[in-house]
Amino acid sequence: MTSTAFSRRRLLALGLSAGTTTFLAACSSDDSTPSLPGGSSSSPAGSASFDSIVKAGPTASGSDVSGNPWAKKVKDSGALRWGGTTTSSLFSLKDPSTGAITGFDAGIVQLLSRYIFGGDDPMSTIKLTEVSVDTRETLLENRSVDIVVATYSITDERKTKISFAGPYYTSGVGIAVKKGATGIKSVTDLTGKVLVTQSNSTGLAAIKEHVKDPKQVLTFSGNAECQAAVVQGRADAYVNDQALLFAASKQKGQIEVVGDTFTTDPYGIGVTKGDNDAVTFINGFLGKIVADGSWKKLWTYSFGALRQGDVPTPPVVGA
Repeated sequence: MTSTAFSRRRLLALGLSAGTTTFLAACSSDDSTPSLPGGSSSSPAGSASFDSIVKAGPTASGSDVSGNPWAKKVKDSGALRWGGTTTSSLFSLKDPSTGAITGFDAGIVQLLSRYIFGGDDPMSTIKLTEVSVDTRETLLENRSVDIVVATYSITDERKTKISFAGPYYTSGVGIAVKKGATGIKSVTDLTGKVLVTQSNSTGLAAIKEHVKDPKQVLTFSGNAECQAAVVQGRADAYVNDQALLFAASKQKGQIEVVGDTFTTDPYGIGVTKGDNDAVTFINGFLGKIVADGSWKKLWTYSFGALRQGDVPTPPVVGA
C-alpha cells in the first residue's frame, strides 16, 4: 500500500451526524431534504434555538471550580482556550454576517465555558485557535490551548500524546464515491482501488486495518482536496469519518455516501497528556449536560432535521 502526501492546506472539516443506516433515508437527494443547520443561532423546526440551549446550560459552583486545579487555572486566566474549527457544518460553523459560531461541537465548548465562568455570553470567555488534523496534538502538547473539540476521534495512537475527556459523541468511518458511480458498496469492495483520505485521520488508520490490498492511498490535509480527487477521477473512493462524508455530500452534491460505517469512533475532548484534573472536571460537566437535557437539545438543534427516529443515547462518559 502506497501513501502519497500532497501540499497541506487549512483543514476544511464539514461535519454531519453519526453514521447510521437511518441517515441513508434522511439524506436522500430529494429536494425536500432540509438544508444543513449551522452558521445561525436560529433553530430547525421543533427544536430550541442554539442561544437558548447554551444560556440554559448548567453552571458549576464556585467550590467546584476553585477545587479543581485545571478549572481554577482556566477561570483565573479569563478565557477557555479552544482548539477548534469554524468551517464544520453542524459541528462548528461561523456565520460570516454575525460572527456567531454554532453547531454541536461549538455548543459543547460554549456550554463548558458557561459551566466554568457563568453568564449568558460564553463566547466572551472563549479564545479560539483554528486547528487541523495535523496540528491538534501539537497545540495540546505545547499548551497553546486548553482543549481541542473538533470532531476529534479517540484513538490509542493519539492517547500516547494527549489525554481525552468524554466521549461526548459517536461516529464511524465510512465510504463516499463520485455521485452515480457503481461498483463500491462496502469496505470489501475497496480491494484494488485507489483511495483518498485525510492525513493523520481515523480514515487512514481504518484503511490500514480493514482494507485488503488497496491499489494506492492518497492523503491530503483538507477535506476539499479529498473530495476533488474523487470527483476528478484520481481516486475511486473517499474514506473518512462518515459524519464528514455525509455533510460533504450534501454541500455540493458531487459525491455520495455508500454502505454503512465499518468502525466505531467515539469523539473526545482533547487535553494535555496526563492532566487528570482536566479530564475529571470535563467529564463531570458532560455528565451534567446529559442529565439536565442540554445534550439532547443540542443534538436536536444540530442534527434533528436530518435524522429519522429518536435522539440517540449519549455515549457513556469515561468509557
